[in-house]
Amino acid sequence: MMKKQYALLLTIICFSFWGFAQNGNIQGKVIDENGLSVPFSNIIIEDLNKGSLSDADGKFTILDVPEGKQAVKVTYIGYTTGETMVNVVAGKTVETIIVIRPTSVTLDDVLITGYNSGQAKALSAQKNKANITNIVSTDQIGKFPDSNIGDAVKRIPGITMQVDQGEARNIIVRGLAPQLNSVTLNGSRIPSAEGDNRNVQMDLIPADMIQLIEVSKAVTPDMDADALGGSVNLVTRTSPEGFRLSATAGSGVNFISGKRILNGSFLLGDRSKNDKFGWMLSASINDNDFGSDDVEAEWSNEFEYFNGTDVEAVDVDPYTNVFEQRDYIVQRIRRSFSANFDYDFDANNSMYLKTIYNWRDDRENRYVLEHGILDGEDIEIGDFDIVNNVPTRFPVEVKRETKGGIDNNRNKNTRLEDQRMQNYSLGGDHLVGKLKVDWMASYAKASEERLNERYAVFQSEYIINNDDSDSRYPIFTAANPADADDLSNFEYDEITEENQYTEEQDFNTFLNFELPVDLFGQGDGTIKFGGRGRFKNKSRDNSFFENDLEALYPTLADVPTQNLTDPDYLAGSKYKAGYFASNEWLGSLNLNGGDPVPDEYLRENFDVREDVYAAYIMAHQKLTEKLSVILGVRVENTNLTATGNEIEDEDTFISEVTRKNSYTNVLPGVHFKYDASESTVLRFAWTNTLARPNYVDIVPTVDIVHGDSEIFIGNPDLNPTTSMNFDIMAEHYFKSVGIISAGVFYKDIHDFIYTSQYETEDDNFGNGTTGYDVYQPLNGDKASVFGVEFSIQRQLDFLPGFAKNFSVYANYTHVSSDAEGIKNEDGDERSDLDLPNTSPNLVNGSLGYSDKKFSARLSANFSDAYIDEIGGNAFEDRYYDQQFFLDFNVGFNINKNLSVYADLNNITNQPLRYFQGQKDRTMQAEFYGRRFTFGIKYDLFKRKK
Repeated sequence: MMKKQYALLLTIICFSFWGFAQNGNIQGKVIDENGLSVPFSNIIIEDLNKGSLSDADGKFTILDVPEGKQAVKVTYIGYTTGETMVNVVAGKTVETIIVIRPTSVTLDDVLITGYNSGQAKALSAQKNKANITNIVSTDQIGKFPDSNIGDAVKRIPGITMQVDQGEARNIIVRGLAPQLNSVTLNGSRIPSAEGDNRNVQMDLIPADMIQLIEVSKAVTPDMDADALGGSVNLVTRTSPEGFRLSATAGSGVNFISGKRILNGSFLLGDRSKNDKFGWMLSASINDNDFGSDDVEAEWSNEFEYFNGTDVEAVDVDPYTNVFEQRDYIVQRIRRSFSANFDYDFDANNSMYLKTIYNWRDDRENRYVLEHGILDGEDIEIGDFDIVNNVPTRFPVEVKRETKGGIDNNRNKNTRLEDQRMQNYSLGGDHLVGKLKVDWMASYAKASEERLNERYAVFQSEYIINNDDSDSRYPIFTAANPADADDLSNFEYDEITEENQYTEEQDFNTFLNFELPVDLFGQGDGTIKFGGRGRFKNKSRDNSFFENDLEALYPTLADVPTQNLTDPDYLAGSKYKAGYFASNEWLGSLNLNGGDPVPDEYLRENFDVREDVYAAYIMAHQKLTEKLSVILGVRVENTNLTATGNEIEDEDTFISEVTRKNSYTNVLPGVHFKYDASESTVLRFAWTNTLARPNYVDIVPTVDIVHGDSEIFIGNPDLNPTTSMNFDIMAEHYFKSVGIISAGVFYKDIHDFIYTSQYETEDDNFGNGTTGYDVYQPLNGDKASVFGVEFSIQRQLDFLPGFAKNFSVYANYTHVSSDAEGIKNEDGDERSDLDLPNTSPNLVNGSLGYSDKKFSARLSANFSDAYIDEIGGNAFEDRYYDQQFFLDFNVGFNINKNLSVYADLNNITNQPLRYFQGQKDRTMQAEFYGRRFTFGIKYDLFKRKK
């Protein structure tokens, strides 16, 4: 069978040269007036009804063109039509550069400058793409107040983000969870620096290092299939057609901390005199001192106490049984470096090298005041009150915890999270007769290192008053205030030191071939085929040590302390943190040695090897003058080797366990694009995609915890989640730069993954494990997702006077989902669940104003609440609450090259919030405050003549 496939491939390649003696090829690039590439522009030779689409770098190839003079035309929304005459030589490839310029005046004298120029690029690219895609250009990114690429991506229709410390980190596409989407850099999958999932840390990448964001909501067969929700491709900046120097310098303040923000970037690029060699160097830094104010709670509907004979459990109304107040002090320094090079050997052969190195230091001190109800056997009659069926007074264990790190130039008495992502891609584009060949090999690595992370904990026990009258902001207060205020009541509990290291390495390679094939006599068409290999290794290596320093520091009164009570605490002035061991004291301790604590790391450590081999074939053909189709199939084979630990009672190592698994997915797809008119496009897509399990879920770990009657096990036999997707989209583009679009989509999902909780009915695991609670990732049966999507962007050119300079940008996505096969703690199937991590409503909107000198924009982002983690029953389910962010930014052009800007972020002071079971029952509410930044930008272009 394999020999026949090779013979067929050889025959196709041989036939590709037939007829080339009479024809030639055109190789070119589309640029704007500044020498910057114009992505995904439409290039056509009208006399031949033959054309092409430029790539993300503006490059295009038109194959098999008759010799002689040919008029090559470029059309692009918001730009004048570019046209050039090319003298095609038989048997050769000729090169050309086509320059297009923004339309200086459109209907009613509306000026197309600034944001509108970037918007025009994005909309033209979106219109010309064959599949359902959203594009954001670098010009658009710069007009929103977004410092990292995650905040920029959330402006795209159907996308929202999960936040970490106030910055957008994990991407949700069309309401689907981060692990169901893929993120690539220049077409190469970005590795994840987090240990237990595949999520790409979008806040690690500065927005100003990216020239284009391409979101494919319906992937084509030549793209990686692990994009159940969608695929986000980040394209780094490439060399211009001439000299370019760009620089930014800025500062600002975080209102929560009153501390400064510093940021700066530069970009330098040019081409050689003979235009063969191009280069681009860029760097960016952002130094941000901030923090967060956080309250957290757990809820229970059962109360246990000792009745003199045994422990009695009574049903009560939901009440807070664990409460924490947290103060975070954070410094986040984000650095990024990029060097990109390309070389054109001749008209038929070129190569490129793209590199990027992102490095983020996250320094954190955390102070936690934790209250947890005592075990029932330690609560006696008289120790508690239950009023109106709600426990209002009971004894708790109280802990005061300081989190920090060692005292050196790197850690600075803080927990230092050193997170890095690097990517190096070498590739080439070649023409052999009529055969287009492109290839790439890339190495990528992501890592997260946290060394010498220290915790100092002092504890006490006393009776508290529980106030749940406002369930959004519950609070515990000491029944006797002296119990909380006297630091000598807080006795030494533990001082620990932890080391964590997570690493993921990816090696990617692909090879693509493309041939012109006109199957329907419409003058255009291609057959494309190729393969990819992706070889990944993910590992986590943690350690944990405990130190006995009780004799030196018996109570909190015996160590240096600091008062964290803040009258302006964003969760409310009623929360008074009090005193904690100082981070300087903790960092100065000499903790040589210490006793290992295996239960803190044995279950966490693992090693996973994942190899993916893929091959595809697809045809892109015009069926009629207006209707085109992409039809193809992709096959992906996945091979897994996972190693974990078998342990008992969390700290007894039994053995190392290695398991293997493999599976193959056949993934056909078809895309139709119908150009109803010059301004209206209709699209339909049927695609098949998948999402592989998170690493931590497939590790064959077994941990039997007899003390808690719990069992934690991995599942290396998990199937990938698969989805059959249907998309319909209609788009109408305005001449004055804008779009109105609407669409529907449906996903038929199988084998989605969730964490099951059930109770053993017999001694399933031996050693008397009857009645133990088991936690294990399992495949659910199936789920469905139905959604509608609406978007409008419009210059308000129909308004009189200066009002015509206003523009609106709005999009709305509604998602409804249903999940089957999820069982509760009693083994009964639940019928009340949406697909986890699926947000039902997403809204983006902005109102902008832009003239020759001044621009301003008010931007809003909303995402609805969704179930984040499934509990044993509905009461225990955890939800990620709705978010509404409001940002404002202004800019002023001093001259052609110099501008100033100012941004105000998170005007609504939106917290990160989780709730348990019902909306008013807070599990976490973390506030970040507002952020104000300002600065100056300089941009200089000198295009070669």
